[in-house]
Formats: sequence, structure tokens, C-alpha cells
Amino acid sequence: MTRKRIFITGASGCLGHYITERLINHSEHELFLLMRNPAKLQLNVEARPGIHVLQGDLGQIEQQAELLKTIDVAICIATAWGDPATTRLINVDKTLELMALLDPERVEQVIYFSTESILNRENQLLPEAAEIGSDYIKTKSACFQQLKHLAIAPKITTLFPTLVFGGDEQKPYSHLTGGLSDVTRWISLIRFFGIDASFHFVHGYDVGQVVAHLVDHPPEENAIAETGDVRKMILGSHAVTASQAIVDIAQHFGKRVFFQIPITQTLAEFFIKVFRIEVGPWDRFCIQYRHFTHANPVSPSSFGLETRGETITDIFKLSGVEPK
Repeated sequence: MTRKRIFITGASGCLGHYITERLINHSEHELFLLMRNPAKLQLNVEARPGIHVLQGDLGQIEQQAELLKTIDVAICIATAWGDPATTRLINVDKTLELMALLDPERVEQVIYFSTESILNRENQLLPEAAEIGSDYIKTKSACFQQLKHLAIAPKITTLFPTLVFGGDEQKPYSHLTGGLSDVTRWISLIRFFGIDASFHFVHGYDVGQVVAHLVDHPPEENAIAETGDVRKMILGSHAVTASQAIVDIAQHFGKRVFFQIPITQTLAEFFIKVFRIEVGPWDRFCIQYRHFTHANPVSPSSFGLETRGETITDIFKLSGVEPK
């Protein structure tokens, strides 16, 4: 396998840890890790030669211009949220600038991380994401729409992670994994409620497997002129209903489910009013949309690899949440 020069942003995050760890342990590729705070990286960067930690900020990506001209693969994971101006700067302007600084003749592939929230069930852009989404979602939608105008557009693979689980003693926990303890605390009650919704999920370990595979096996260049869009891959399991997920979690903890009371949209609106829950336009849209599912989700199994987080039970086991 040809040794490649790989530039990675966001290596210190949950997904960044899994991807970087996979590339360190299962390849000889030369890695360039751009991080604002290298101390957050909990991986052994001295595990082998060819791992370079670059202390810097995506906000000053122009400082890496010379290096980026020598890069074969760019993996863009870094993202921002919170302050609207910073979110726009990092998620749109500087991400696009990074891609523009790559040498179109040399770079083999750009693997860019977006979010499933900007796509509908047919994997097309969701208008509401750009109109009423959070600043984070709006900027992800805006950036994706600009990719097709770049010189390297045919070489871009956009990944859309679904609900992300992951983290352990050596890696930061995803927001969802951090909240699993709350689910276990209330599962004795939650198991008797059914929710008319469905979703996909993915574990960080499996994301790392997929990205490493794409690095070594770049997809054929996308025909932008024919599709009018860049290559998209939804990272996640087959769709699961929320009600079935509740049953699976209950069974994982040895609790039987004799019946489920359906929580309808009307009942949800009732709870919102009674408990005076603040709901913005995007939150209300999500309550109405409910089924955040997509066509042709991709997992390691799609490439002949073993998917570790294939079921809800697998996710709980991988997260170390076991029955006492």
C-alpha cells in the first residue's frame, strides 16, 4: 500500500480519536494533526514514525498553505458551534479555504464530515435545515452547498454521521454516550412508552474503520456534471424505531415490556405546554418530522468489514453500560 500524506483537523474530538487511532495502528501513512490544544489528544503520537502534531487553529489555515500543497488526503472533522460568527468562520469559510489550498493535481481525496440533519429521507438537502436550523446546522448546509463549486469537487466524499456513540478512558465521550446513564436510570419507566419516530446510529469505532478504508480505497471520482452534487455517504445502522430501541434497551437490562403507551405528537405538545418547555422553530420541526432516516446507510459491513455497533445492545456493551 502506497504511503500517503494525510492532513487531519479535529483529531482531538470523539470521532477524531477513533479515526486517528485507526490510522496510527493500521497504516503507515504519514499523519499531520492540526489542533489548537495538543494536550487534548489522548493517543500515543510516538507509537510509530510519521505522526506530526501541528499546534494551530483552523481559523488560521492559511498558515498551513505550503504543507497543504503536499497532501494526498485531507480529513476535515473539525467543527464549531456556539458563537454565530465563529461557527460561520470555521464551518464554512475556513473549511472551504482549506480545500481550496490543496493541490487539485496531487490530492487524491477529501473526506469531509457534515451532519445527517441537513438531509431528508432521500438524502437530498433538507430546506428547513438552511432556513430554521441552529447556527451549526445552517453552516453545515451552507458549506455542503458550496463544495460542488470547488476545483477538487469530484474528489470530495462527504460523510454524514447519524447519532454518534463512542468514547472510553482514552477517548472523549460523545454527547449521546455521556447521556446513557440517564437512560438506564429511567428505563424501568421509559419501557412502557412508545414513540412514533425512527433513526440511525453509529459508533465511533465503526466510523474509524470506514474512514481508514476510504483512505486506502478512494471511491471513483464523482461526475459532478451528471449529478450536480458531490459524493454523499450516510454513516449509520439500518433504521430502527424509537419504540423498538426502548424494548431492546429494556431487554438488555433484563426488564420485560408488556405494553407501550404511544406518545403522539398531540401528547408531546401537551407536555410542552404543561411543563413550559422552550421549543424553537427547529426543535418543533424535529418533533413533527420524527423519522430521521436516510437511503442506503453505510457501515463497515458495506465494505466487507465487521461492524461492531450494529445493534442497540452492541452500543450499550461498547459503552460499558451493562446490567448490574
